[in-house]
Amino acid sequence: MGPTTIERTRLIRGMTVPSVIYGTAWKAERTAALAAAAIGCGYRAIDTANQRKHYMEAGVGEGIQAAIAAGTVTREQLFLQTKFTPRSGHDHRLPYDPDADVATKVRQSIDSSLAHLGVTRLDSYLLHGPSYSVGVNATDRQTWRAMEEAAQAGRVGLLGVSNVSREQLAALMEGANIAPAFVQNRCFARTRWDADVRAFCATHEIVYQGFSLLTANPEVLTSPRVGAIAKRHGKTLAQVVFRYALELAVMPLTGTTDSQHMRQDLDVFDFALNDDERKVMLEAG
Repeated sequence: MGPTTIERTRLIRGMTVPSVIYGTAWKAERTAALAAAAIGCGYRAIDTANQRKHYMEAGVGEGIQAAIAAGTVTREQLFLQTKFTPRSGHDHRLPYDPDADVATKVRQSIDSSLAHLGVTRLDSYLLHGPSYSVGVNATDRQTWRAMEEAAQAGRVGLLGVSNVSREQLAALMEGANIAPAFVQNRCFARTRWDADVRAFCATHEIVYQGFSLLTANPEVLTSPRVGAIAKRHGKTLAQVVFRYALELAVMPLTGTTDSQHMRQDLDVFDFALNDDERKVMLEAG
């Protein structure tokens, strides 16, 4: 039997973290309004990055501050996660001096994120990815060390890494003083929902965050068998995918721009998949 009861929050290394996260990538000028709308719909975990190429972190801050000013939420009720992006992941709009040493780049990026979001502490801070698609180099290790120093100084809470392979994750953990609390990856059904990385995370008590659960898996959304599951439960296809993710111990990120979908993506705690349905989802890719 698989899990039947999943809580709306999880306790992760002493921090209470919502089980579903709202992602803010690729929203450009709509970012502030959408971040505020997501909070209004009930999201209490917000993911962003200090990478102007794909995110507008300052817009996230505007949305957060508007929600706080409206009395919708307090800062203490929010779990705010952002990222440090290596130079290779940026365009010309950098949050740090490109000629500075690694520790200075991390410090400047954190300073900028705090200013963008209008807060004094980040709840979670992720390395946006290793420098290259294969391996972990000296710069990546120096970056992680600088992130650890920020955590030890209380400027950030939990640490994590995104866009990472199992091999890179294992290499990054070698010599790390603070192990990652999170891995955030694009989650493909065709790899059995990133089974190798998820298995490594489970062994090392790392929480897996999955993004692009819908856009990366069109074959799942068009599967008649998955459609039958949705019909049986009276849920949308997206709700079935997000529920399945939760039952895999994955924290799903949703980046929808539709307020109805925002609410629906949070409404996944009142049903559970049975063993046969989970098998269908596992094989859907």
